[in-house]
Amino acid sequence: MTVSVQIAIHPSQFPENVRRDLLASLRTRRVNHKFHYDNAKQTQKWLALHEFHSPARYDAECLATYDRAFAEAVAQIKALQVHIIGLGCGGGQKDVQLMKQLKARGKLFSYTPCDVSVAMVLVARQATRALVQAKNCFPVVCDLATADDLPELFAHAPKVKAPRVITFFGMIPNFEPQKILPKITQLLRPNDYLLFSANLTPSDDYAAGMRKILPQYDNPLTHDWLTAFLFDLGVEQQDGRLRFSIETGGLGLKRVVAKFHFQRARRIKVSGRKFSFVRGDAIRLFFSYRYTPAVVQKLLERHGLDVTDKWIAKSAEEGVFFCRRK
Repeated sequence: MTVSVQIAIHPSQFPENVRRDLLASLRTRRVNHKFHYDNAKQTQKWLALHEFHSPARYDAECLATYDRAFAEAVAQIKALQVHIIGLGCGGGQKDVQLMKQLKARGKLFSYTPCDVSVAMVLVARQATRALVQAKNCFPVVCDLATADDLPELFAHAPKVKAPRVITFFGMIPNFEPQKILPKITQLLRPNDYLLFSANLTPSDDYAAGMRKILPQYDNPLTHDWLTAFLFDLGVEQQDGRLRFSIETGGLGLKRVVAKFHFQRARRIKVSGRKFSFVRGDAIRLFFSYRYTPAVVQKLLERHGLDVTDKWIAKSAEEGVFFCRRK
C-alpha cells in the first residue's frame, strides 16, 4: 500500500528563494551546492557516486568505526527517549546505523530527516521506515547555508523536552566552517548531543594527503554528477571540460575544487536572465574541504562545542566526533 508523506518546506527552499540563489550562482560563477541535489535524477547520480567512492560505504573498517562510535555515544546518553535531527541526512544510511544502536539499548526515538532536496529526504525516509513509524517521522526540506532561523525551525519538533541527537554527517566539507558551525552551535540546547563526521586527509603531510584522496573526486561518476547541473541549463558537453584542483582556502584549510572551464562561447537563459560565457571563462561547481583530526577538534571548540569523544578510522579518511555545547 502506498503511503503519502508530509514534508515541511522551509522558506529557504520556496521557489522565489531558489530562483534567487540560482541566479546568484550563475552571476558569481560559484554554484550553491544545493543545485547538485535539485531533482531525482541528480539525487540518483549522487547516491551512485557515494556508494562507489565513499569510504563509509566500501571500507569495512570505516563502517566498523561508525558502528563503534554510535555504540559508545549511545552508551553516554542516559535519557530513555531522544529525537534525532539528521541535518543533511542524504540517503539516511548513517542515521539508520545510529538508530539500530539506540534500539539495541532499548531507547525510544523519533526522527526529523532534513536535507536541501525533497528527493533526498524521501530516500532517507524510506531507508528508516523499518525503524521509525510514520507518526514519529517529520521530514524537513531546508537550505542550511541560507536559513538563519534553525533554532526556531526545530523548536516545535516532537518531544521537545527530551534530548535531541543532532547528526551532521559528511556535510562540513561543503561549507565554509566559520559560517555553518555557529549555526550548529546555536541549534544545540544544553541537553542535546551532536554527532559530527568529517572527511580527513590520510597523512600527517597535509598536501600529500590531499593528493592521495583526489581520485575520490576526479572520476567519471563525479564528473557526471556535477556537470548535470550545467547540462540541464543548456550548456553542452563540447563547450568545455571539468577540472579538479587543490586550493588553500580560509584558515589555511585545503580543499578540492571542481571548475568547468569553457573552451567555446555559450549563452544560456535562465528565468528570463541571459548569462554569457566565453572561451577561457570558468564556473566553480563544487568544493570539498579536508581536515586533520586536530584541526576539526580545534574548529569545534573555537565555536563553542566540547568534543567529549572521537573515533578515527584506521584509513584516517573519516572521523566521528561526539559533542556537547559548552
